Amino acid sequence: MVLTVLTAAVLAVSVPADSYAQEYISTPVSISKEKVRVGGKLCYSHVVLEKQTLFSIAKAYEVTIEEIYEYNPSVKESGLKKNSIILIPTHEAEVAVPAPEPVAKVVEQPAVAKPKKAKTHVVKWYEDLEVIAEKYGVTADAIARANNLTSRKLTKRQKLNIPEPGEYVDDITVETEETAEDAIEGTEEQQATEEAEAEQDWMFAPKNDVKVTLILPLNTTAGNVSRNNMDFYSGVLLAIKDLSDTGVSTELNVYDSSDSSHPIVSEDIEGSDIVIGPVSSADLGRMLAAEAKPAMMVSPLDQKAETYARTNSNFIQAPTPLAAQYKDLLDWMKEDTVEGDKVMIITEKGARPTESVSQLTQLADSSGLNFIPFSYSILEGRDITTPLTDLMTAEGTNRVLIASDSEAFVNDVVRNLNILVYNKINVVLYAPSRIRNFETIEVENLHNTSLHTSLGYLIDYDSQQVKNFLLKYRALYNTEPTQYAFQGYDIASYFIGMCSRYGSNWIMKLGNSEAQMLQSIFRFVPVEDGGYVNNGVRRLVYGSGWSVTKTK
Repeated sequence: MVLTVLTAAVLAVSVPADSYAQEYISTPVSISKEKVRVGGKLCYSHVVLEKQTLFSIAKAYEVTIEEIYEYNPSVKESGLKKNSIILIPTHEAEVAVPAPEPVAKVVEQPAVAKPKKAKTHVVKWYEDLEVIAEKYGVTADAIARANNLTSRKLTKRQKLNIPEPGEYVDDITVETEETAEDAIEGTEEQQATEEAEAEQDWMFAPKNDVKVTLILPLNTTAGNVSRNNMDFYSGVLLAIKDLSDTGVSTELNVYDSSDSSHPIVSEDIEGSDIVIGPVSSADLGRMLAAEAKPAMMVSPLDQKAETYARTNSNFIQAPTPLAAQYKDLLDWMKEDTVEGDKVMIITEKGARPTESVSQLTQLADSSGLNFIPFSYSILEGRDITTPLTDLMTAEGTNRVLIASDSEAFVNDVVRNLNILVYNKINVVLYAPSRIRNFETIEVENLHNTSLHTSLGYLIDYDSQQVKNFLLKYRALYNTEPTQYAFQGYDIASYFIGMCSRYGSNWIMKLGNSEAQMLQSIFRFVPVEDGGYVNNGVRRLVYGSGWSVTKTK
């Protein structure tokens, strides 16, 4: 089945009311391990599971339904949705941050208002507002307001006043024509360099019309629509809508890969600037082996599909592979380790290592880390604190990495490390990001051991970009976005934006076009004789006072 979308339209999927006319059993609610600060208030980040109700969630978190509505206004309108993320306020007292002590007594002088002089930028032919804003660390809206722009269209050699980052546009004093001319004359050498760069970039002529093919297993013909993939599609549509506001027109052709009666043929993807999908590693492999080969194919969701980038120059792995996350975690340990510290890697004795655990331990062996291997079985867990203590230092920091996929074993290690912490032994825990999803681990223990983890996805609810996305998504779809909606938005806005900005040869710019999106960091590196793999990783530290800090 193919759905052709020429503009940013919205596909609303309705579910017949009688499909819910069956015995309803509420799914038990587990308290989330994740906490985020929203406007200074500490909240749980709860992922809604199928058949959970507002009543059961409110009861589990000991809040009222009205408190849930306060932080999730769209829930009041449309109810809960499976896999959506809702914020649940905690009742913990907020800790006031003390003001810094003054270094010395300062005699206050009457303030003298000085007008701020705006920087001047001369627009190059291939630049748009977003490119210029990124260069100066400000927003495109701030530049538009500073110059009273009524349109986002720019012309070559147009002069723009650039506000200071974070400065109110109303406080900016615009240069006089004479001052601006003097500034231009004083930067002739810089202009010559920029024009030379523009000449070199002649082959990257921008495109205002981008053709995209999206391939998802939507299950539209089976009558059981895939919610996750539909959410991804919804995020894509919102990204296209936002891009259209900047003058980018997108022709989107959508294919339901679960409909075997309409196989995709070469004519379906011919002329596409970008093909996003299929989703699974198996489907990606089949398309790469088929006659219908896309010009550039983006793997949108499967973390294990990066192997195709080794042999296919037209393949882009968008989700950060586990290997890149593991390598960053080990590099982090190495960066943190100083003289007097001890490094330990704990594995489960007798357990058959999974593919991911083998990958992690192999990377550790080749990392250059001087570590102590330690292994025990879960049955030995109650008597393991003494052997652990004997291997640790009492003066320096003990940096411990857990290499296991077993929730029960990881929980036991964390419990034992907490005992050591209470015994005044300095322990810092390092672990793959999956530890954050283990339900049996007390999140307090992760804070006590100062968990350090590297991960490919993170939604920062204090980010203005995320807040804007939430408002628009709620208004457009009358529901809360899931992680899949965030990913769809990130993928579409980044790749369509790249093609629009750099034209048909946009792939040549991919290696030096890092971008921080809503939940992902895109940092693509080329694979020798192959395609591109995203190595973008975020680092999180669980600290005291339930703080979770981004360090990268």
